Amino acid sequence: MIRSFLITLKQNLIYVVIASLVGGLAFGQIVGGDIKSLLRSAVVPVLFLMIYPMMINIDLREILYVRTHAKVVSLSLLLNFVFAPLVAVGLGRLFFAGSVGYTIGLYFIALIPSSGMTAAWTGLAGGDLESALVAMSVNLLAAIAILPAYLSLLVPGSVGFEPAALYRQLATVIVGPMIAGTATRWWLLRRYKSDGLKRLKPVFGGLSSLGVMLIVFIAMTMRSASILSDPVTSATTIIPLLAFYAVILAVGAGLGRLLLSDELGISLVYVTSMRNLSIAVAIVVASDSLPTEAVLPIALAYIIQPPLGAVYMHYRRDVVEEGLSIRQAVAGMI
Repeated sequence: MIRSFLITLKQNLIYVVIASLVGGLAFGQIVGGDIKSLLRSAVVPVLFLMIYPMMINIDLREILYVRTHAKVVSLSLLLNFVFAPLVAVGLGRLFFAGSVGYTIGLYFIALIPSSGMTAAWTGLAGGDLESALVAMSVNLLAAIAILPAYLSLLVPGSVGFEPAALYRQLATVIVGPMIAGTATRWWLLRRYKSDGLKRLKPVFGGLSSLGVMLIVFIAMTMRSASILSDPVTSATTIIPLLAFYAVILAVGAGLGRLLLSDELGISLVYVTSMRNLSIAVAIVVASDSLPTEAVLPIALAYIIQPPLGAVYMHYRRDVVEEGLSIRQAVAGMI
């Protein structure tokens, strides 16, 4: 029963996040400081619940095969850590000139690539799964290493951002669960072999989704007053997010078509267009120095990202593989 609940939670994450977002904003309007303080004390355990199972499902040993997949890895690093930040800076200045918090949320989305669903979408779309796994591992480790340095350049001095404090948060929120998850993965492989671990993966994904549900609810409850103080601006946050994802996907697909085989091109698209929102929201919620509003764009990105992955998968399977144009595919659906 618990297994079914967790798997259902993962399969319906979009609706779960929407419910948590709306519920948290409403709850934050009626509860007092005591309840919010209690929720604040639950942040670290909930973050561990969210990140630790996700790390069990990631095999960091894939980084050993980086030379075999050097072209995909190099292009993914270029897109994720050069192009994506530039797009985020441009969109932030265009749409969020009056809100530093929303801009910082967009920066976190841009600087932490490759979600746990990257491999799943790559496989479903017919991409090269091994290259995607290698690029995922490399990009995740790169993000952890350079995130504070990048943010120290991008975040305005008025915010009071401290790179040293972020490194400490990364150690607590990300590196600790990563080490624990890697050790757990090693133990599970020794005891249950790869088939046993494969059976457990949906459960770990469900536990991580449960953590996402709880952390979004907590974050929205704690930030309800500031977010709802200007509801129109908060609602329009989704527009630059849609633009960001559209640009990244289009450029990734274009580079893949020019420089890679079809299978490797699909891997590049998913390694660059999917962002690790769980790590992004974990860092923002755990921080005492970052603006409270930064969590809203990340929460909204949970609503955009899964449909984006599904749309591109169907485009590859139902349009490209069938030799159809988009117009023909749409006509066939009608």
